[in-house]
Amino acid sequence: MSHSAKIRSIFGTAFATVCLTAVAFVPIVISTQQSPGLAAPTEAKPTQKIAQAQSPTLKNLQAAYNGESNANVRYLAFAKKAQEEGYGQVASLFRATARAEQIHRDNHAVVIRQMGATPQNKIETPLVKSTKENLQEAIKGESYERDTMYPQFIAQAQKEGKKPAVRTFEFAVEAEKGHAKFYSAASNNLAAWKGGSKTFYVCPECGLTVALIDFEKCPECGEPKGKFEKIT
Repeated sequence: MSHSAKIRSIFGTAFATVCLTAVAFVPIVISTQQSPGLAAPTEAKPTQKIAQAQSPTLKNLQAAYNGESNANVRYLAFAKKAQEEGYGQVASLFRATARAEQIHRDNHAVVIRQMGATPQNKIETPLVKSTKENLQEAIKGESYERDTMYPQFIAQAQKEGKKPAVRTFEFAVEAEKGHAKFYSAASNNLAAWKGGSKTFYVCPECGLTVALIDFEKCPECGEPKGKFEKIT
């Protein structure tokens, strides 16, 4: 190979090396432009969040959540007292209704979270008296929810177009109607509810409470009868 050919060969190799090195340091740019078919998720506008927070229905949900939370604790305490006094069947009733109130509480909590808030309650120590007095207190509470509180909450939720809130309120009020009837029956003939235990069935979806399952699906929410919880 001639001297000039060697120089050209060396120069070519050096030039190729420089080019490859330069390519190695070229920054790789990845496009952040969103594909037309995949829109980036957007958060609710501040005005929407404020509107939700100021919604009367959200306040009603919080009130109902607090009420059901305390009802659950109160009825469990009433059940314990009834058991101590020998009213085993009343104790079973209170345990069943306590479970139903727990279901209502949890249903309300779901809707509260859907509206962007955190469920809040303040559990108070139940005032436990005699079983007869406890039944009267329970009747008073259920009657208020049945006749006043939930009907008003449902009307407001319908006015605001909050369908999930309407649904959870309707589930609760239908169950409270049954609870009031059971409490009244026990109060009017307390001696017949003494001793032993009584079987109740509670729908895990809506809290409907019955003493007999004579249907294939829950008449309130459509839950299969096989899903009902047996409580004694």
